[in-house]
Amino acid sequence: MSLVAPHPWEAMEKVRVSVEQYRRFRTDGFLVVKGLVRPEHVAELRSHCDDLLYGRVDMPNVPPYEPGEPLEARAKKLLRIHMGHRDHELWERYLLYPRVLDVLEVLQGPDILAMQTMLFIKGPGSNGQGFHQDTYYIPTFPDTLIGAWIAIDRADIENGCLWMAKGSQHEPIYPPSQGYGFGDVGLADIPSVSGVGGHSNDDDDPQNTLKPFAERYEQVPAIAEPGDVVFFGGHIMHRSLRNRSKDRYRRCLVNHYCNARSYTTWDGGSQNHILARGNTHMAFARPKFGTPCAALNPKESISDRGAAPTMMMATEDGMMGAQAPAPEDHDH
Repeated sequence: MSLVAPHPWEAMEKVRVSVEQYRRFRTDGFLVVKGLVRPEHVAELRSHCDDLLYGRVDMPNVPPYEPGEPLEARAKKLLRIHMGHRDHELWERYLLYPRVLDVLEVLQGPDILAMQTMLFIKGPGSNGQGFHQDTYYIPTFPDTLIGAWIAIDRADIENGCLWMAKGSQHEPIYPPSQGYGFGDVGLADIPSVSGVGGHSNDDDDPQNTLKPFAERYEQVPAIAEPGDVVFFGGHIMHRSLRNRSKDRYRRCLVNHYCNARSYTTWDGGSQNHILARGNTHMAFARPKFGTPCAALNPKESISDRGAAPTMMMATEDGMMGAQAPAPEDHDH
C-alpha cells in the first residue's frame, strides 16, 4: 500500500479536441480553447504573479525586490521572465498541465517535448512586441514548434492581447539579415528581415521589416478570458500592442513544445527538455520537481507501432498486402 498521495494532475479528466477545432487550427494557424485551465488553477497562477510582483518569492532569473520600489517600475522589470520551470515547482507543473498536453497531443503529438516557459506580467502602459515568428527563435527538425498561451487575466485590445496574422502559418520563416535567428534560406528568393519581435512603445513598429509580410493577412485579436489557452504554430506571424489600460494587467504564461521526435539544438538540444507525453528515440530531460509526465515512465505511442495493428506494405511477390509493422527498440 502506497503512502504517497497521488498528484492532483493524475486525476484530471482528458480533454477531447473536436474536428472543427482541429480544422480551425490548420486553417487559421491558431486556436483559442475556452476555459481549458480550471478557475482554481488560474487563481494559483495569478497569486504567483502577485508574489513575484511584491517580492514575496525569490527566483534566480527574477530581479530582486527593492523596498519602496514603485509598482509601475517593478512591473516593467518583470515584463518577461524566462525558463522558470527550472527553478520553481509551480512553473514546471503548469508546463506539464495535462489539459494543455491533451490538446497538443492532437495538434502536434502524439509525442510531446516541453521546451520553454515565459511569464509575462504586462502592467498598464507596458510595451507591446513586434511581429515575429516563433520558429525564427526555436527551430525544430521536422518543423513542429507550437506555443500554448495561457491567459491569467482577460486579454483584450485595450490591455494588449495577441494579434494574429490569420493564415500566415503558410509562410516560410524569414531569416535575419544579421545576428541571431533561423530562416528558410534554401528558398531562392526569400528576403532577410531585421527589427523582428522587439519591445517598443511605438505600435507602428517602423523598424520591423517582417511587418509588411504580416500585413498581407487579416489581423485578428486573440481575445482570451482567464483560463483560455491560445495555441499557435511556429510559422504564424503575431504581435502584441501596448497595454493602453490605466489599471489592468495582462498576465499570461506562455509555454513552447514540439513533437518529441523532432531534433533541435535550441538551448542545448532535446536532452535539456522534458518528455511530456508519449515516447522518443532521442535523449530527454526529467522533471526536476517530479511532476507526472512521460519522462518518468515513457509510454508507447502510435509513433512506436503505428496507428493500426497492420499496415499496407509490399509483399515478397511484388504485390501489396497487410502486414504487421516492424518493432522498434528504443534505448532511453
